[in-house]
Amino acid sequence: MRLAPQPSAQPLRLIVVLLLTTGVVTSPVLSSGCPDRCVCDDQLVVQCAGQHLTTFPVNLPLATRQLIISNNRIVELPPLALNYLSDLVYLDCSNNSLTEISESTFGNLRKLAYLDLSFNTLTRIEDRTFGPLKSLVMLRMTDNPGLSEIHPDAFAENAALQVLDVSRNNLTALNITSLIALPALRSVGFSGNPWSCECNIEDLCLWVHLEGFKFQGLINYLINFILIPYCCDIITTWGPFSVALSLAAFKRRASSFFTRGVTQNTSHQKKKKKKKLHL
Repeated sequence: MRLAPQPSAQPLRLIVVLLLTTGVVTSPVLSSGCPDRCVCDDQLVVQCAGQHLTTFPVNLPLATRQLIISNNRIVELPPLALNYLSDLVYLDCSNNSLTEISESTFGNLRKLAYLDLSFNTLTRIEDRTFGPLKSLVMLRMTDNPGLSEIHPDAFAENAALQVLDVSRNNLTALNITSLIALPALRSVGFSGNPWSCECNIEDLCLWVHLEGFKFQGLINYLINFILIPYCCDIITTWGPFSVALSLAAFKRRASSFFTRGVTQNTSHQKKKKKKKLHL
């Protein structure tokens, strides 16, 4: 009686090798590689912090959801490389040497919820810089010593934004018209800026006065409320720091202030509807 030949293990080994080399059974992290001096884990987190990088890391996994490139010397966020990461939800670029960002920088990051640009060398934020970030919930942009100008419409399309911190920059004035219209905004940080005592800061002072609950913590609130110079005839009644308008005048100014915010929000919604109709 002849026994049937036992199946060889060699074909099985060949199949496994073939599957691995063709990427059929590899994870998204492994199939797209991992940058030098970075760590990529199976939770789609890429950690490149403190690696003395001077350029944005290459060969990032396309499925990356969290990217941490803080504490390096990166000078630019290349739009082409960054916008391939369409699943990105968390991006920490703090403590680098970034000098400029624009609308194209974040063009395809529609899922991004957290962005940290603190401790860089930004000088100006352009119109619609954060416009593509429809899911942005928290934006930290503190401690940029040269940041002196933020365009009035920089945040106009960030309806999901809840937390904004622009503390300790070089802002002397800020047009907050688009901020007033943001429905989800609940926490704002403005402290540590050299606000100028001119009438163009009037709206900012009044907003702080009327919606102080949005300003981060009591200390930050007091700093914003008392130490921001009170220009023109803004009202406040904090002990010795007291400037008074008649109640009627205050109500008229407040009514006008919020009407502008509502009008802008309505106008923005109409523009969006028109765009949809054209499409």
